[in-house]
Amino acid sequence: MQSLDVVTFGEAMAMFIAENPGPLHEVKHFTRELAGAETNVAIGLARLGFKSGWASRVGSDAFGKFIMKRLGEENVNVDHVLTDERFPTGFQIKSKVIDGDPEVQYFRKGSAASFMDAENFQHQYFTSARHLHMTGIPLAISGHTRRFAERVLSHMKEIGSTVSFDPNLRPTLWTSKQEMIEVINQFAVKADYVFPGISEGEILTGFKSPRDIASFYLDKGVELVVIKLGDKGAFYKNSIEEGTVAAYEVKEVVDTVGAGDGFAVGLISGLLENLQLEEAVLRGNAIGSMAVQTPGDNDGYPNRNELMEYMKVQVQGVK
Repeated sequence: MQSLDVVTFGEAMAMFIAENPGPLHEVKHFTRELAGAETNVAIGLARLGFKSGWASRVGSDAFGKFIMKRLGEENVNVDHVLTDERFPTGFQIKSKVIDGDPEVQYFRKGSAASFMDAENFQHQYFTSARHLHMTGIPLAISGHTRRFAERVLSHMKEIGSTVSFDPNLRPTLWTSKQEMIEVINQFAVKADYVFPGISEGEILTGFKSPRDIASFYLDKGVELVVIKLGDKGAFYKNSIEEGTVAAYEVKEVVDTVGAGDGFAVGLISGLLENLQLEEAVLRGNAIGSMAVQTPGDNDGYPNRNELMEYMKVQVQGVK
């Protein structure tokens, strides 16, 4: 079994991006890309030279084959991806926007990934990784994927690997807001690092200030909380230090989807390399800003040389 730096798991989908602005029902031409928060992180880390792996299920259909091909091209390990002969691979369609967030419609109910259960857990695969990154999305998809997530998290904590958690709230996937808050927090407090967006933090904790949101999780045993503040940068806090790292200036925002995953890529990579905390957060801000300047979810994620060059020549905004 190949050793991995980072492993993650979740659902990937084929994504069809409208080639022209306008309501989705009026669009005639789309470009196919890959979508999935966890695959975004795996791809981003692989581009930076880390050995990353992704676990899931895909259908034995064209979309499943497309996902496997794309991840292979990005050097993401897929040894824990099962092919399901019964259920299909999910897909989504996304609008093209001039301003603001795009409209996204999902076609994922009953997908192959939603049937990934604890019985599919491969002990050796996850043991080979020194870090687990997970999001709140598998917790919402189905009871099967939530049980798988429980098994993975429990195992990684048992063997002493570090765990990062991005809430990645998807309210439409949950039966109620209260269930979403309770389940997400049950998992978040078991992680070493938690990365909510500011609005997610408000929903999950009831607090509005970044410092109070961070303290909510630190008081429950989390080691580090980093809160994404959009164009205001990011706030970080652990038991000994806290601060705000300014965002990078972006002249034109093309698409905001994938920015949070890009931030996670930068931050996780910095933590794994033992950078100073402020430097790791700055790297997260850099990749997040690169992500919003391209239409695909992970098109803007850089390789290491591109990242270093970008951070050298781009200007940070004001804190």
